[in-house]
Parts: sequence; structure tokens; C-alpha cells
Amino acid sequence: MTVAVVLFTSDLRLHDHPPLHAALRAADEVVPLFVRDPGVRDAGFSVPNREAFLAGCLTDLDARLRHRGGRLVVRSGPVAREVAAVAAQCGAGQVHLASDVSAYARRRESALRAVLDPMGVALHVHDGVTTVVPPGALTPSGGDHDHYAVFTPYFRSWSRVALREPLDPPRAVRVPEAVRGEAPPSARDVAGMSPGLAEGGETAGRSRCAAWWPQDLSRYDERHDDLEADATSRLSPYLHFGALSPVELVRRARAHGGPGAEAFVRQVCWRDFHRQVLAARPDAAHADYRGRDDAWRGEADAAEDIAAWREGRTGYPVVDAGMRQLRHEGWLHNRARLLVASFLTKTLYVDWRIGARHFLDLLVDGDVANNQLNWQWVAGTGTDTRPHRVLNPVIQGKRFDPRGTYVRRWVPELAGVEDRLVHEPWRLPEETRAGLGYPEPLIALADGLARFKHARARD
Repeated sequence: MTVAVVLFTSDLRLHDHPPLHAALRAADEVVPLFVRDPGVRDAGFSVPNREAFLAGCLTDLDARLRHRGGRLVVRSGPVAREVAAVAAQCGAGQVHLASDVSAYARRRESALRAVLDPMGVALHVHDGVTTVVPPGALTPSGGDHDHYAVFTPYFRSWSRVALREPLDPPRAVRVPEAVRGEAPPSARDVAGMSPGLAEGGETAGRSRCAAWWPQDLSRYDERHDDLEADATSRLSPYLHFGALSPVELVRRARAHGGPGAEAFVRQVCWRDFHRQVLAARPDAAHADYRGRDDAWRGEADAAEDIAAWREGRTGYPVVDAGMRQLRHEGWLHNRARLLVASFLTKTLYVDWRIGARHFLDLLVDGDVANNQLNWQWVAGTGTDTRPHRVLNPVIQGKRFDPRGTYVRRWVPELAGVEDRLVHEPWRLPEETRAGLGYPEPLIALADGLARFKHARARD
């Protein structure tokens, strides 16, 4: 009786799962394994919202495996130690897992090889599980660079790649009876999570996709920036945890066709773009990609401004709405992400790493590649070809939330303010403003812009 182990990481699904299919082809029995590694906590990525969502994903994965005669084996401890112990216990000859580009994932793979090679256990790492196109598979013509630094040419090259057919979920999974684990964690046991957090798991992700797809995909190009409509897919948490397959989503969108589907596919491509950047430049997770020498303000000299930004009381309604949505849902509309990040880095001139860390503390889809490199894009230290652009929160608010619906949803102090002033409450009469309980702006936009331009002129 041959046995293989499948180490689930950020690929918590049964649909389109190449490592699981490879293991089922190679062995009579398979151990679907998830290890709750303290290294994730030590690296600063184990936060309540992602812990709760992860618990939902694991519970759902276990249920889906049991429906096929299997089960999820959950262990706690250093990942290499636990994988080696399971492999030894069941006499496994192979371990399969999906590739990843984070520093933690690279350390994990090295540690696994170090313990499995002496045991004679083969480690198979599969590309194209958490991405559409593997990082490093595409490079600019000429061979002078190891990755694409600009999105548009990457997207053109990425769009020409022939995608594999998504794999059906297995009909049956036989797990060795002797291998034991612990019960999957429960989201109910996680303290401090956002009250509006979405439910985790492949079942919830596919349900969300099915509900959004027919009507909203066709209009995605028109509505994905519309703060009032809230018409984005909200699939990013499920992609982050691998509860949905990006390959499957892209193929389905292309089959659907139309401008909306094309715009959606473009957003999925951004995930791959950032991963290929991080794979080539791992230091971009914490250091300026462009190597600028900005004299950012930090916690020591901008503590009050940073606190006001985190708490959603900057005095700029669309910024405050975004920050309050983030805290309540553990998720944030993409346009709002751009606005709050631009305000912190360019209007307040605060170090992008402070904002990126706050996002990672709360975002259920908090992802090193996407989060850090999106922050760098907005801050002008990353891959944006217009690094000096500044998003004006008043103009942006009026454009993407013209009736103030999004603002009123998250900033109830402004519920009674008329549409034409809801993005500029400081223009209300003084006695009216005093009764709102809403703060005055931290800084005049003109002053923030002048400081930013002066700082960049010194570079």
C-alpha cells in the first residue's frame, strides 16, 4: 500500500488542486495535511481576521473531504517536524505542496527538503496552484531583466499564455486510518475578529462567486470603482486562502467574454504581477522597490495623525469611511484602498510601511505580495510609472461616491448632510459642524500636497 502526503497551505480547496491530483495518481492512500505552524505567528501573519477565516476554510475542507470518504489531518507545531512525523508514521514516499513566493514559504520549503531528503521522501512542489501563471515563467524580451517592472507589458505577455484545464474535485480520498490529528479550529474561538467578517471556505467562496457572477461580471468594467454600488466580486479572501482557483476564475471569465470579464481578468493578473515582482525582489516586502530616499514621517513624529488615520477620524469623509469599513469587515473596497493609502503616504507623508502593517493586521486577504507592492505603488516607491500622482479625496469621493452613500454607510455622523457637501463638511456653517461630532480635517489638502512636492523635489 503506497502513501503520499498533500500539505495544504494557501490552497484550501478540492476543485482544481494539482498537488492532490498528483498524490492520488501516485499512491493508494493520501494524507491531506494542514499544519498550524507557530512560524506564521512569529512572522506576524497570524491575526484574528485571518485566523477566523482560516478556521472556516479548514472546517469546510474537512467536511468536503469526509464527503469523499477522507478527512483533513490537522497538526500543530513546526511544519517540517510535523510533516516528517506524519510521513514516517504512514510510510509515505512523497509529499506534495503548492509553490509560493513569500520569505516564509521559501523557508518552509528549505526546511522540508532538509528533513525529507535524508528520509528518502520526495518533495514535489507544484506551480500554478495559487497563481494563473507561475512567478518567473515570463520575463521581458532581451534577457536583461529577470522580471517585469511595469504591469501593462506583463499583462500582454500573461494574456498569451495557454492555460491548463481546471481539474475536477476527486471523487474519493482514502486516508490511512492510523494517522491522527486534532480537530480543525473553530472561528468561534477566535477573539478580536471584525464583526462583519465574511465566512471562510471553498463552499462559501463558490457560493459567493455563483451569486455575483451572472449579473455583476458583465458590468465589472463600469462598476468596480463605484463605492456606492459595492459591486466588486469580494473574492479576494477566497483567492488569498486558495479556496478558489485563479485559473478556474480566469477561464470562466474569458468564456463569459465582454468588457466586464476583461476588466476582471486584468485584476486577477495584478496578483500574478506582484508575485513575480516579489519572487525576483524579496526585499520589496520591506524595502523601497525604487530605492528612493524619502524622509518619511514615522510613529515618533506623526503619532496623532497616524492614530486618526487608523481610527477613521481624519476629517476627510471618504478616507474615514474606508478606514471604518476596514475595521468592521476586515476587507476594503479596492478604490478605497487606493484613497486611504494615498492620503497616508502623500497627504500626511507617513511611511508606507506603517500603513501596510495596519492593513496586514486587519485584512482577511492580507497578502505580502499584493499588500506591500500595492502600498509601494501608491506611495510612489513601487512599480507605478507615475510615482508623483496624488489622489485628492474630495475629487475622488465626488467621482466614485457622488451621492455620499458609501460615506453615510460608514460615517453616520454625516447621515444628515446634503449630497453636495457630504465630502466637504467643513463648508457647513460652524454651528452645524459643531453638532455633527465629526472632526475637522487633519491638514488642508493644499498644505499636504505642498509638503509632498517639496519632499520629492529634494530626491
